[in-house]
Amino acid sequence: MIAYIARRLLLMIPTILGIMLISFTIVQFAPGGPVERIIAQLQGLDSGASGRISGGGGDLGQQAQMQAAQGDVGSKYRGAQGLDPKFIAELEKQFGFDKPAWQRFLLMIRNYATFDFGKSYFRDASVLQLIKDKLPVSISLGLWMTLISYAVSIPLGIRKAVKDGSRFDTVTSGMIIIGYAIPGFLFAIMLLLLFAGGSFWNIFPLRGLTSENWAELSWPARIVDYVWHITLPVLAMTLGAFATSTFLTKNSFLDEIRKQYVQTARMKGLTERSVLYGHVFRNAMMIVIAGFPGAFVHAFFTGSLLIETIFSLDGLGLLSYEAILNRDYPVVFANLYIFALIGLVINLISDLTYTWIDPRIDFETREV
Repeated sequence: MIAYIARRLLLMIPTILGIMLISFTIVQFAPGGPVERIIAQLQGLDSGASGRISGGGGDLGQQAQMQAAQGDVGSKYRGAQGLDPKFIAELEKQFGFDKPAWQRFLLMIRNYATFDFGKSYFRDASVLQLIKDKLPVSISLGLWMTLISYAVSIPLGIRKAVKDGSRFDTVTSGMIIIGYAIPGFLFAIMLLLLFAGGSFWNIFPLRGLTSENWAELSWPARIVDYVWHITLPVLAMTLGAFATSTFLTKNSFLDEIRKQYVQTARMKGLTERSVLYGHVFRNAMMIVIAGFPGAFVHAFFTGSLLIETIFSLDGLGLLSYEAILNRDYPVVFANLYIFALIGLVINLISDLTYTWIDPRIDFETREV
């Protein structure tokens, strides 16, 4: 097993390099960029997320306005006519575009190997500090959503398999399908209207992960305050999250229950509980575990943008979205690097979990 883990860890290196190389190459051909973003701000044509971001972009804009009348030389950047070519060259140097693309890629990979992500183009902060500031929100949403959805879906799926075709199975299937069909953002708005001071009850807060006086509270009070703030966002994200895993669990258990070895175990006089959890469980759960890494990564990073916006939670989802709009490449690539790395690690943990559930699986004798 140690040799298998070592091979998987080594395989992560070319995988990460491939992901970053493909993404970096695509960005080189994508229209727009940080230089064009600054130029668009000067022309009053930029109405994207950059309008909400303060920092280097505003200072560069003021400098450009003072230099705009100094030259009337054409430029390779759209809308740059009339700007001083020296200023354009300063912009390129500041953003690192004075170097060839291959040099920029190699420098990025070298820095990323030590988790040095540089500074944001449009925020007066390092990328690592920005990610640290936003991480608690994403951890809270993703972790609790994953734990709650699996804690509900696995027992519910098993129960539905045992009661297949019964009234319980039919009613719960209908409820799950309805919940899955309702978009998460729509359910979030409904929760706000019902429980956050809309048209009915004012029970939960509208925004934030904690109260402003959270640091002054005792530890029990902090826990209560945290749960109070996170309840509605987690509910909004969890509503449709457990539908897929519930039906997957049910169908997986149904397939195993109908196999010959289950009938043999029953004929030996084993109780239904012993058959279900002693024989069926470890085989049926394999396919459920296989889908865990994707569900976890999706919930942790990509599934919370609208929820963060609705509940005014400043997390990684919102940070990544604004970074893409503003062509803030250090933030975009840093998030991509971290997402890919965590996804690969979660996949490895998933494989190791296989051996915990079913010791008959031996990755040591298999090729990676």
